[in-house]
Amino acid sequence: MASHMGTTIGRVTLKNPVIAGAAEHLIDADGVRRALAAGAGAVVVKSTNESEAARRQLQAAEYLLLDAEWRPLPWSKDAPAAAMLACRSGLTPLPFAAWLEQTARLDREARAHDSYAVASLILAGLEPCVAMARQVEEAGIRVLELNIGTPYASQAKGAVATELDPARVAEIVAAVRAAVSIPLWVKISGQSERVPDLAAAAFEAGGEAVVMAGRALGLVPDIETFAPMLDTMLGFGGAWNLPLTCRWLAESRARLGPDRPLIGTNGAQSGLDVARMMLAGACAVEMASAVMVRGFSVLAAAVAELDEYLARKGVTARDLIGRAADRRKTFADLPPRPDAWRRHIPS
Repeated sequence: MASHMGTTIGRVTLKNPVIAGAAEHLIDADGVRRALAAGAGAVVVKSTNESEAARRQLQAAEYLLLDAEWRPLPWSKDAPAAAMLACRSGLTPLPFAAWLEQTARLDREARAHDSYAVASLILAGLEPCVAMARQVEEAGIRVLELNIGTPYASQAKGAVATELDPARVAEIVAAVRAAVSIPLWVKISGQSERVPDLAAAAFEAGGEAVVMAGRALGLVPDIETFAPMLDTMLGFGGAWNLPLTCRWLAESRARLGPDRPLIGTNGAQSGLDVARMMLAGACAVEMASAVMVRGFSVLAAAVAELDEYLARKGVTARDLIGRAADRRKTFADLPPRPDAWRRHIPS
């Protein structure tokens, strides 16, 4: 891949900023290999932890695609880009030892693609998480993503974590950082007004990048049955979330400065969406829901589209980072537009 596509996340240099984010299609080794073959700059292997409840949850998982009128859509690679993914999910069914061996082997294979297979741990208990992180490094895996921002903690108590207190984020990240020396990416929730504070705490405790912000927890009532769709709260992802992710990227960049690597997730459907998140402050972007629904060709198409866009604009991927965020004005900075509102009301 041409050098203009490269990006840097702390100590990690990627050949391009398109990352395959962890999801069910990256449980099996074949899925990770397909993502690597599609040209992803990195692939985050589906997460694990010590919780048997989290593993069992996968066998109760269910998935739904919805259109703009909240109607179910067929699960298809031809689903519209605006389709929303709603699901209740779970972690890899593999025992930790098998997951560790598979992830280490895949990361060795990833070197041939000039890429990475990133290990992902989701917090349940802190001590087991720290012990697992040590084993990740001992296995030779080059990068660890620590997910402390899943949407499901209130629904799957004790199995996963949604950490919303900066002090608690700092405690967790510091403990994992003390246990490992490899690059540590910290994935946080967007379900808070304190996302920049959560990011700051993660960096101050030793995180080298912060991933923001994953699927959101929501509920859709079914107007025919009067029950919640899929009977419960669901994690929601889709194109609709791109502006929210970009908001948190821009605000976090303003809070932390330009030298703290941020990774965007939730909302990117294409290479141009990757560019949008980079303009908001991301140095790389994870794509998960779009790939899960439409297939691994989404990754190849995103890389190709971003490459074409950079060539058309005469810039590098690194040149994009934060340019829109740094031009952001407050409402008070904007000029008056007398009676502009009158042009936007029904006649």
